[in-house]
Amino acid sequence: MAVSDILATIDSEIAKLRQVRALLSGGAAPTPKKAAGRPKKVVVAAPVATKPAKKKKRHLSAEGRRRIAEAVKKRWAAQKAAAAK
Repeated sequence: MAVSDILATIDSEIAKLRQVRALLSGGAAPTPKKAAGRPKKVVVAAPVATKPAKKKKRHLSAEGRRRIAEAVKKRWAAQKAAAAK
């Protein structure tokens, strides 16, 4: 048996004895302390980048432009009439 194995066994026995002592004394078992500092960064493999599909540019027809212009003129006329009252 190597020295490191013996030390690991002793450490585990000490931990068990501490838990038993805490249970017998009525207190909670001591929790092991966390390591100080920021946690290690978890590296996630980046997915294979694919080019996003280009959105097609939308074109407005002459009729559509005419309908929008008429609607805007109608709206402005209604606002001007409401402001005149």
